[in-house]
Amino acid sequence: MTLAPVENAARTAAEELVYGYLNRAAHLDQRGHVDRTDVDTAMRLGCRLPAGPFETLDRIGLGTAVKVLDALHERTGHVAHDPAEALRQHADEGRDHYPEASSAPRTGVGPAEARPIERVGVLGSGTMARGIAEVSAAAGIPTTLVARSAAKAIAAAEAIGGSLAKAVARGKNTEQGRAEALGRLAVADDVAALSTCDLVVEAIVEDLPAKRVAFATLGRVGRPGAVLATTTSSLSVVACAEASGRPADVLGLHFFNPAPVMRLVEVVRTQWTSGDVLAAAEALCARLGRTGVPCADTAGFIVNYLLFPYLNEAVKMLDRGEVDVAELDAAVEEEYGYPMGPFALLDAVGLDVSLAIQRRLHEEYGDPDLAPAASLERLVAAGHLGRKTGSGFRAGPT
Repeated sequence: MTLAPVENAARTAAEELVYGYLNRAAHLDQRGHVDRTDVDTAMRLGCRLPAGPFETLDRIGLGTAVKVLDALHERTGHVAHDPAEALRQHADEGRDHYPEASSAPRTGVGPAEARPIERVGVLGSGTMARGIAEVSAAAGIPTTLVARSAAKAIAAAEAIGGSLAKAVARGKNTEQGRAEALGRLAVADDVAALSTCDLVVEAIVEDLPAKRVAFATLGRVGRPGAVLATTTSSLSVVACAEASGRPADVLGLHFFNPAPVMRLVEVVRTQWTSGDVLAAAEALCARLGRTGVPCADTAGFIVNYLLFPYLNEAVKMLDRGEVDVAELDAAVEEEYGYPMGPFALLDAVGLDVSLAIQRRLHEEYGDPDLAPAASLERLVAAGHLGRKTGSGFRAGPT
């Protein structure tokens, strides 16, 4: 038997990965939680892809996509390649493109008038908290950042100043704009400083018990009518809302890292989130120069639900000895125009962050195919977390 050249093996693996991702998007649409236009927007902005999954399926043609998936499913036996029922139905009806209408409303806001947002608070002092505070202050909104200690608060302010200075150097801001943004920023180490804010974004550690404690505090400290938001990437917004004691005021605002650069915000509603809170969140996103995409409170929301199973499967291919790291990355980039292959993207996101999200998806959906790949577990346990440690899949031990 003659083995296929390595480069062909990489292209084959890239096809399996990308079509699995496209099929997962079809399943997401079938569930009716989101609109296909919003999914496309989220994946283009959140992952910097050249096109969203439904745009890609339309370009391929639904009939062709089903034929490719059927062939992949026959070869791999992987459930990810078994065409979504709705996708097959559309193809059987002779459609080459997804219907324009969606089973889900594009927004849950309706006619509600937005609550006014004149001051924003941020709870936390890490990378995401600093980024959100910077974006808010740069957009002209008085902003208060609260850290766990005075030292952390001062360090956060210095880091934000440094980031704004880099924006000036790149021509993305002016020296006057930098100075004015810093003038709008206040930092503190007492959560009571958030009591005058109209909207508070919690951006602490990605740990549900810690977030519930934070929301219990924000529920007490926040002024009546203040919007309370979590920027969790995968945890339950409902659980945070319950802890707050004022669930109608709570929603998710999932900013993407780095917040000063990334334009997407997933606006996550729960069954309790009031219409004027959703309207306020959408208005704030627009004011910040971000695109707010509405989605339901399901594990992974949109981007992580679609992205991380794709990344995790790439690692499983590596564990099975089917692919080479650099060759698969190159095949995905060259064949599909993605800005990064899966292993480069894992290193950029952080292997610890990726593992936590993958565990959450596995826990929520109970699908054995979502169990974290062995190499991902092993690298994180060894402290090889990607770019931030200088070693991961593309650098250092694998």
